[in-house]
Amino acid sequence: MDQDTLATIWFGLLGVLLIGYAILDGFDLGVGIMHLIVPKKDEERRISMNSIGPLWDGNEVWLITFGGALFAAFPEAYASIFSGFYTAFFLLLFALILRAVSMEFRGKMAATSWRSLWDRLFSLGSFLATLLFGVAVGNAMIGLPLDERGNFTGTLFTQLNPYSLAVGVFAVSLFAMHGTIFLHLKSEGELQERAKKWMWRTFFFFGAMYVVVTVWTLFAVPTAAYNFEHYPIALIVPVLAAFAVLNIPRTIKKGQPRFTFISSCCTIAAMVFLLGVAVFPNIVRNSVEGMPDITIYSAASSVKTMKIMLLIVVLGFPFVLAYTGAIYWTFRGKTRLDADSY
Repeated sequence: MDQDTLATIWFGLLGVLLIGYAILDGFDLGVGIMHLIVPKKDEERRISMNSIGPLWDGNEVWLITFGGALFAAFPEAYASIFSGFYTAFFLLLFALILRAVSMEFRGKMAATSWRSLWDRLFSLGSFLATLLFGVAVGNAMIGLPLDERGNFTGTLFTQLNPYSLAVGVFAVSLFAMHGTIFLHLKSEGELQERAKKWMWRTFFFFGAMYVVVTVWTLFAVPTAAYNFEHYPIALIVPVLAAFAVLNIPRTIKKGQPRFTFISSCCTIAAMVFLLGVAVFPNIVRNSVEGMPDITIYSAASSVKTMKIMLLIVVLGFPFVLAYTGAIYWTFRGKTRLDADSY
């Protein structure tokens, strides 16, 4: 295989990793976002945390793998992205660490004020991380100001533009819905009934943001639909996405939580796919007129590097899937508290 073919394959594999992360870590970030809203009692908040307790750290491995694959396959793009989002990435790391610390520290003392503090920090970390992920996606759509060497020339406030913030709020709405659906699936009694009510509310919030961001994208990023003209087969994904979105309220109404969760997963997968179609073949779009974009072809590693990486994927990815499947199978069913719970 030549370099361009390998670069295209690795762009697709990065998409698979991003879909895996968005679906898996999406629900535990969503549970965190809704942690102060859906659960009301201390026991319910413990159930909320324990529903994701055995899973959240494994879910974030997908993000680490995505970063490692991006570094190895497209080092020039990796350098530009990290130079551009340096401050934002530190804030993201802070938010992710805050979530983990909050889960571990919350149960160390029984005092109400102590637990309330860590509940707030857990929710804040989840919200901030999701918002920053969305802001990063928004900037990937409209582009970053780069010089001729691919160095970022803007500031953090350049990234916090209205469009990117809107995409950030859209990400919050999507993950909040996804997390509430998961919590409904894993809980019982009053908490489950309350989660069902919030499933409807978060769905309508998501639906409104979906319409706003879609229309805004068509005006702010007119090239987003370019690849659909050249690859009309890709139009099947927006159609499937629409069916997945519409299936969420249908399955909520019918009381089919598993199918609701599957529909939510399909919606997230479709959103990531549409992002890939919108930016392809660019990895980093340059917002400065006359300056070149960083494409998967210009930023690709050597043929030998990408071939070795592909071999590692073929040998190792089945083990990752098997491990992930085993964990989720082990902790299937409703969440119940015991002596080892958070």
